[in-house]
Amino acid sequence: MTKIVSFPRAASHSRRMIRVYAYDKCATCRKGLKYLAARGAKAEVIPIREQPPTKAELKRMLALVGGSLRKLFNTSGLDYKKLNLKAKLPTLSEAEALELLSRNGNLVKRPFLLTSDGGAVGFNEEEWRKLF
Repeated sequence: MTKIVSFPRAASHSRRMIRVYAYDKCATCRKGLKYLAARGAKAEVIPIREQPPTKAELKRMLALVGGSLRKLFNTSGLDYKKLNLKAKLPTLSEAEALELLSRNGNLVKRPFLLTSDGGAVGFNEEEWRKLF
């Protein structure tokens, strides 16, 4: 279920679209959401396991990360290992990889952050600072 989270100090980010695909038991996701809260951002938080990013969102993020499909994958996740994607990923087409990610939120690197004019996968404070 999608929810809108309003953080206390609605700053200049209030008119800006911020969408975060996250998993509530993920410490990195919690760090990212805490970071947004500290900046007073209003974000749409979507449970990544139940509602993975769409193919269009994944394609947009792929462009933002320089075309590296591997950067979109949660390479430390059990599903990634179970499917032996370390070996298979180099042979997958872009369409096949995006299809796989759009169907299994466990495979997507998280948090998966999209804004009106950018985005990031994972939480790296320096990268997020550039977006906010």
